[in-house]
Amino acid sequence: MGLASQVQQIASMHPEKIAYHFMGKDTSFAEFDQSVERFAHGLQTLGVQKGDHIGFLLGNTPHFLISLYATMRLGATAVPINPIYTPDEIGYIVKNSDAKVIIALDALLPLVEKAANVFANVENYIICETQPDTLEKLAGLSDDLKVKVKSFSSLLANSVEHVKPVEVMDEDTAVILYTSGTTGHPKGAMLTYNNIYSNARDVAEYLSINTDDRVIATLPVFHVFALTVVVNAPLLMGATILLVPRFNPLEVFTIAREQKATVFAGVPTMYNFLYQYPEDRVEDFSTIRLAISGGSSMPVALLHSFEDKFGVRVSEGYGLSEASPVTCFNPIDRDRKPGSIGTSILNVENKVVNELGEEIPVGEVGELIVRGPNVMKGYYKMPEETENALRDGWLYTGDLARQDEEGYFYIVDRKKDLIIVGGYNVYPREVEEVLFEHPNIIEAAVVGVPDPTFGEEVLAFVVKKEAALTEQQLYEFCAQKLAKYKIPNRIEFLEELPKNTTGKILRRSLKEQTVQ
Repeated sequence: MGLASQVQQIASMHPEKIAYHFMGKDTSFAEFDQSVERFAHGLQTLGVQKGDHIGFLLGNTPHFLISLYATMRLGATAVPINPIYTPDEIGYIVKNSDAKVIIALDALLPLVEKAANVFANVENYIICETQPDTLEKLAGLSDDLKVKVKSFSSLLANSVEHVKPVEVMDEDTAVILYTSGTTGHPKGAMLTYNNIYSNARDVAEYLSINTDDRVIATLPVFHVFALTVVVNAPLLMGATILLVPRFNPLEVFTIAREQKATVFAGVPTMYNFLYQYPEDRVEDFSTIRLAISGGSSMPVALLHSFEDKFGVRVSEGYGLSEASPVTCFNPIDRDRKPGSIGTSILNVENKVVNELGEEIPVGEVGELIVRGPNVMKGYYKMPEETENALRDGWLYTGDLARQDEEGYFYIVDRKKDLIIVGGYNVYPREVEEVLFEHPNIIEAAVVGVPDPTFGEEVLAFVVKKEAALTEQQLYEFCAQKLAKYKIPNRIEFLEELPKNTTGKILRRSLKEQTVQ
């Protein structure tokens, strides 16, 4: 039983059950299944076959849910892409992923118009209407573009509820999730149909998600944390998703009250904004039975403050794209340990090892490695990266951790140089490569420093050729090539960067000399 077939079964057995709520409108499982079936047929009419790659430039709207489950019903591969990425970032993923179809929000129509003749592999672009004048804009496209660009609603309306049967195997690739790599180029983690199904199933069971739950989905659904915890796990159990287009504390409080939400999932930054909200909205969270935190470590003081104020326990967990993503969660049926990522979820094994891959004693710090049915089958078109990450059936996370006597794990340090801004991963090398593209930069190094609101901020140290180069000029340069959360918040100019005897830049030394 896969995710797509489970939704079909729920629609058959409980057709009136609400699958999701969006912008004041409820959609039943029967209606959702009907849309999925029609859209899947529409994709088939465009020539989409099993194994084809479909890029999603979508946010928290029903378009994402329908597109994802239609793609799975065809045995195709979904490639979710952050829609706020810059054209350069989007372009790399579209090209590297060999996407055959792109499904995009109408706000990105100008980008689609520019890209339509650039990517040879992309045969069709499907535009999702969120604005009243979108169809008019589509009608005004050139004849050449009209051949490639389709309307989501029109494709849905002109399709039938009949999809040619497609046999989907457990090891077929369901999703490719791109995560920044040490080379500066994103890596596409290939997650199989069994990977995403097993993790949704095991997370749902571990957290006791059930058909009566109403889960707030304000985390970006294109991100793996949301994909499993607030999309696939609830749908698998016949629960209701409360789709929120973007995070806004007041909107979260409002929908929690009006829809009697039972589960909230967010990153620590979201919890901080909710806790700091100036008005008293404690009653709005009175129906929340479970609050889930992930993406980065939550400060223990914030965790206690939030729990004391709202009267709900926060369960922290741990995961990574390569593991679909969840490997650990603080259990809800026994002690929760502040500062811990919890214990291994069902069917997943975590352990801490030394540099030789040998398990080390309780309490000692080593690398966290993982194995289970949720672990990816590899990186798309990156065999060397795959070989380095997957060894003897284990996924090497690169994160330093320790385990206590009761089986609870603690992340001691994230990947050596990783910066986490509001739950989003920023790899220094990616930012440095953009800085190096500037003609007046000699050297650059990027580090993360503490930030009270977003956990960390990006700080860049640069050595410039010409004294006239300013911080503002570099900010503007980066803004053309990097998503907003990756742009350095501060830039400091130095005469030279500290290095070791081999010439390697010493980031730790830069961090130590930073004045907070």
